[in-house]
Amino acid sequence: MNQTAPVYTLQNECNDCYKCIRGCHVKAIRIQNGSASVIEDKCIACGHCVTICPAEAKRVRNDVDVVKALLHLNQKIYVSLAPSWAGVYNVPAEKMIAALKALGFMGVSETALGAQEVSIQTAKMLNQADKGLYISSACPVVDDYIRLYKSDFASNITPLASPALTHCALLKDILGSDIKVVFIGPCVAKKNEATRHPDLMTAALTFDELNFWLQTAGIDLQTISADTSCHFVPEQAYEGSLYPLEGGMNETIQRVGITKNDVTFLTVSSLEELDKSLQHLDKTQINKKIFVEALGCAGGCINGPCLSSEKSRILITSDVYARTRYRDVVPTVARTVVAQAYTPAPVSKHEASLEQITKALKKISKHTQEDELNCSGCGYRNCRDFVQALIAGDAEVSMCASYMRKIAVRKAAAVLRCMPAAVVIVDDNMQIVEANESFEHLFLPAEMYEALAHVRDRLKGALIDTIVPFGALFKSALSTGQDIHQDHYAIKDKIYEISIFTVEDNELVGAVISDVTKSEMDRSKIAQRARQVITKNIATVQEIAGLLGEHMVETELLLSSIAEGYDPQSKEGK
Repeated sequence: MNQTAPVYTLQNECNDCYKCIRGCHVKAIRIQNGSASVIEDKCIACGHCVTICPAEAKRVRNDVDVVKALLHLNQKIYVSLAPSWAGVYNVPAEKMIAALKALGFMGVSETALGAQEVSIQTAKMLNQADKGLYISSACPVVDDYIRLYKSDFASNITPLASPALTHCALLKDILGSDIKVVFIGPCVAKKNEATRHPDLMTAALTFDELNFWLQTAGIDLQTISADTSCHFVPEQAYEGSLYPLEGGMNETIQRVGITKNDVTFLTVSSLEELDKSLQHLDKTQINKKIFVEALGCAGGCINGPCLSSEKSRILITSDVYARTRYRDVVPTVARTVVAQAYTPAPVSKHEASLEQITKALKKISKHTQEDELNCSGCGYRNCRDFVQALIAGDAEVSMCASYMRKIAVRKAAAVLRCMPAAVVIVDDNMQIVEANESFEHLFLPAEMYEALAHVRDRLKGALIDTIVPFGALFKSALSTGQDIHQDHYAIKDKIYEISIFTVEDNELVGAVISDVTKSEMDRSKIAQRARQVITKNIATVQEIAGLLGEHMVETELLLSSIAEGYDPQSKEGK
């Protein structure tokens, strides 16, 4: 468990369901000893695994204490508040600002101011650009995804820092280079930006962390008082507030003004859609300017992993629009520009040889192509992807559900086969599901037993009533759900001990049956010998009856109890 990474796993909480692998677009999850862990150098901090983990074992690093420590040092710290706040929190801006100032921040500013500067500079670049593909740099998840996994397109990312980093730089330009800026929003990947650019962004908190902090500090957004000092610095944002919405960036860029009409604006949200959009794309065939507003979360930042709101996305979107102001004239020159190059850093991918893949497939009983079920139960797209992870050390054999089922079946079959007692399992249709050889040997005629010697699944599907005369016991167990035990069940010249138990209520029952005829015969012989001893000794006892009257009775009772203990007709012997 590495709690220094933006996303980590509480291993004791992990239930090895592999849902995080299934949901991770880049498969940045490693399974070791049945527990999932995040592979740091592959993770793009999209936070999707956090939102889908049913056990809440995936966690986002909590940086509240880091920020608290800075505040205790009397640092001048300002908040860069993501524009999605307007849809998440049902309070006026004044109350939001008052609450953040009550936590110790010197002031609050809107990240949307940085978004406006990015839009202005992007519009300028597009006006001056040649035909080709241009991908927005606003989303750090997309930036890292392209750098690591679609590195051929890294050069197509616009060479500008994100709105959040641009906003940090803008605040330092206006308020002084000695201030520190803490971003607060719904995004996990901003924590990576803070780590990589500490000179601009000191720390990044999520709305989840903010809510936790407000709660522990006893601050209620609804009841807190706000005074005239509670306003955004250095000013309130305008159209940049649209950035958390799908298509919001494109709208702000077009409001700046595009002098040429040959720019095609597209919006792609989610990594899956981005993959589809870039698939089979030959950049040399592009004969126009295409600008792609690329967002890592489906629907935009209002669907961020740490939005911390159960509010309808329709209402969140509506509230963001309602609080957005528009300028009649948008400047064409940005006040602050932060250039940033996005260097390709392709994740090294170990391509296993055909021999290694074949060997790994055999480990999970995939000997032919038909054996490769590609069920995705392990979390990977198909069996080949799974064994690639297996070879790389990121997966374990036990993750293959079909293989583990085969192993379990084989072990169960081996146990059944080796048991000296007869074992049979019956379903609710009174049909045999499984029966071991001892059962067949015990209840099948010799000629039928020999005939079935080389038949697969032998008695599977046969009605239990046609094999044994005590089918009523199975019916009773199925209908009542109660276990049944018969110590001495006589059939012709045989005596059986039968235990019927429930496997699945009203659906499946099993029985363990033992032939106890020989042991009961042995008991009868012992009981007979004991009675002979009693008879022989009665005469002797009678001779001294006058002297040992009470003792004679006690002796007879003692011997009688011994005899009855071995008598199959005695209740105590059962």
